Amino acid sequence: MVESVIKNWQGEQIGNTTFELRIAKESTATHIVHRALVRQMTNSRQGTASTKTRSEVRGGGRKPWRQKGTGRARAGSIRSPLWRGGGVIFGPKPREFNLKLNRKERRLALRTAFMSRAEDLIVVEEFNNELSRPKTKELVSALTRWGANPENKTLLILSSLDKTDNIYLSARNVENLKIIAADQLNVYDLLHADKIVVTASALTKIQEVYNA
Repeated sequence: MVESVIKNWQGEQIGNTTFELRIAKESTATHIVHRALVRQMTNSRQGTASTKTRSEVRGGGRKPWRQKGTGRARAGSIRSPLWRGGGVIFGPKPREFNLKLNRKERRLALRTAFMSRAEDLIVVEEFNNELSRPKTKELVSALTRWGANPENKTLLILSSLDKTDNIYLSARNVENLKIIAADQLNVYDLLHADKIVVTASALTKIQEVYNA
């Protein structure tokens, strides 16, 4: 169980909260999180790289020059892989890089990654009412008061993500800030961020969704 303070919009401590997630054993935690991270990064590859073999390159239907008598090396096609502009030997073709990881393992890796960042976790109360209109400067100031410097990579976790919400509109233009919903967590973002800011309601939702 992890205990954390709750901060308000001004950065003042207004209470405490505790949360607990079932995580992997210490002996296997690193392995399961690494597998989940490799899976996520591998599955994000498009796999659209493509080259043409000598049979797919246009042209090359006639022999460039006669077989003998020219003093040059014999050649049968200008589309030989040895020629500039020719085909490619063993080049990439469109493919899928998808790796599989069962649902229980994915959930276990997410919980373990989240709990491993407990020291960098900042819990804040709901602050949607503090932004009467989209204002990036006010949100950045609040993050600074909470202890998440603008120079550092920050992950902001909300209970739900509404792209017309003032928080989203204020946060989308901040360079080192990424905003996601509580039910859309992923291992890469959890490990990549220097600080993780989560609202109290989002923390409750994380426990409900990922402990199930």
